[in-house]
Amino acid sequence: MSEELLRLTDLHVSFRSGGGWKKKEEKHVLKGVSFSVAPGEIVGLAGESGSGKSTIAKAILGMVPYQSGSIEKNCASPQMIFQDPYSSLNSAYSISWILQEPLRLAGGYTREQLKEKAAAMMREVGLDEELLIRKPRELSGGQRQRVCIGMALMRSPELLIADEPVSALDVTVAAQVLALLKKLHEEKGLAMLFISHDLRTMYHFCDRILILHDGRIVEEGIPSQLYRDPKEDYTRLLLKSAGIS
Repeated sequence: MSEELLRLTDLHVSFRSGGGWKKKEEKHVLKGVSFSVAPGEIVGLAGESGSGKSTIAKAILGMVPYQSGSIEKNCASPQMIFQDPYSSLNSAYSISWILQEPLRLAGGYTREQLKEKAAAMMREVGLDEELLIRKPRELSGGQRQRVCIGMALMRSPELLIADEPVSALDVTVAAQVLALLKKLHEEKGLAMLFISHDLRTMYHFCDRILILHDGRIVEEGIPSQLYRDPKEDYTRLLLKSAGIS
């Protein structure tokens, strides 16, 4: 097995738009993206809206097709934490049902075991077990995002993909959720692909940062080097916009 949990090599993704009376046009979203994630590493993926960050995440998870290149996953299926916790939770079911669902689909667990594992996960993500009978609409945004994190962890993945996981939360709650993710990373040795536009947060959270611009990775490095001595004008622009330089 490779030492890398994930490797993307020369990945190209295009979408066709138009139809009817309009001529179909092909939009190139990813243009030769290559990078890897090692065990236990937190890799940040930064770029402005529309740069292709979420498309990378969806391609890794098989949610969008890619036209050329390769995605090598040397781990069990990576799990996703989405930006909007409310839309990613089934509002018709209880928190207990939602947490049990990944294991229910995998099979091999009794009803009692599923309940016990859901309760244990609530404790792990810092939520009261009394919330298990509630539905997503009865929880706060921070509580819902903790449930999403718990759901992603139920099958003990080695790699989490976090797509703007705190951008929908207020500053205080976002800091608490980031602290939880860091704690889980340290305790479980989780690797993460952390997608964000917040370069201030990424400086303290990530081991390495990739700068994505117009579907291409234009620069990468460890935060202290990248922020102190960026090579690309686009990186300097992002840092300036974040009030860092």
